Amino acid sequence: MGLNRRRRTLLHLSAGLAAAGLLRAAGAGSPAGAEVKAKVLIVGGGFGGSSCALALRHLSPAIEVTLVDPDDRYFTCPMSDSVIVGLRSLESIAVSRRGLIRAGVRYIRDRVGSIDVQRRRARLAGGAELQYDRLVMAAGIRCLWGRPEGYSEAAALQMPHAWQAGPQTEILAAQLHAMRDGGVFAISVPAGPMRCPPGPFERASLVAGYLKEHKPRSKVLIFDANNRFPRQDVFLDAWRALYPGMIDWIPVVEDGAVIRVEPAKRILHTQHGTHPVDVANIIPPQAPALLAAQAGLASEHGWCPADARTFESPLAAKVHVIGDACIADPLPKAASAAHSEAGQCALAIVAALQAREPPVPQFESVCYSMLARGRALSIHARFRWVDGAVQPLPAPQAADSEQEARNADEWYRTIVRDSFGA
Repeated sequence: MGLNRRRRTLLHLSAGLAAAGLLRAAGAGSPAGAEVKAKVLIVGGGFGGSSCALALRHLSPAIEVTLVDPDDRYFTCPMSDSVIVGLRSLESIAVSRRGLIRAGVRYIRDRVGSIDVQRRRARLAGGAELQYDRLVMAAGIRCLWGRPEGYSEAAALQMPHAWQAGPQTEILAAQLHAMRDGGVFAISVPAGPMRCPPGPFERASLVAGYLKEHKPRSKVLIFDANNRFPRQDVFLDAWRALYPGMIDWIPVVEDGAVIRVEPAKRILHTQHGTHPVDVANIIPPQAPALLAAQAGLASEHGWCPADARTFESPLAAKVHVIGDACIADPLPKAASAAHSEAGQCALAIVAALQAREPPVPQFESVCYSMLARGRALSIHARFRWVDGAVQPLPAPQAADSEQEARNADEWYRTIVRDSFGA
């Protein structure tokens, strides 16, 4: 089997095997396998929410699936770094809701303002109230403003985070393209759980590639509030080979944590230093969407716990949490993990409505990080349910960086199609 085909097979593995298990269970018995009419409300239309909506429609057309999201177009965080450096257009990472609507999902362009988990009702910002039998919280993350000190929502217009793709992507791209030759592009990486942990280092790689071609006297500084990062050895080797002397990674033990910013002056402050820069990409700490916290779905550590077999919240009955908002260790916060979680969540919801046990889960996650035009690395993981917990399986062997770049393009097309019906 060719490598690309093998990767595509792995991407579909968890959903395919789980779906087969569901069909076997549904046909095994009798009234337990009958279709049950129910209302499922999905909050958030990213990879997790949209994938879950499509899976539910595929598995049980009798279920009325409603997805609420304020944006009629979704900009994918995967491949958004390529937009920043001009390798892709913003339009190329925009996805409409047409695929969901074609599949029979009821899409409401609005924002959920509040959720009453006791009465199983959600009130929209526009005033309407929706009742549900099951709710899927897939509202993603929010930025924790004020960390570092001085970093606010207004400051993000001067020091963009670009950790939610769309307008922020455009702001950071414009600043990069306007930067002087010989300037400094700084990235601040927070401590703690975050969306796409390898993302800052992909961004540093692609920015360095742009600067090498267009502004070769410039530098990239990575201020990191951590001491390690994913695939560190591969990134560092690539930087030495592709961008010698252009990228400096500063871990927390070397004063890498940014504690205060002056947005108007583009100055970063660490514990022991003051750093004027030309472009400041400040990635703040993150937490689940505020709605999830207000609905009582977040625990004391700030994130939303979930049973990885069903993704049901232990804090609210008949509410499931998937995607970046949930903690389902060892699954990472990544688009492919959200897609995989969504499939299992859909299977578990259908099983619960039919009064059956959910199928045994299998999950997969793959993160591609671009190192340069036509070069990439991957972080590939597979998981299965063993003795009541999610356990990692051996990961597939990585390919060379040029092949991985081709795999990344194919993976992106596949996951967008499968998640959004695009």
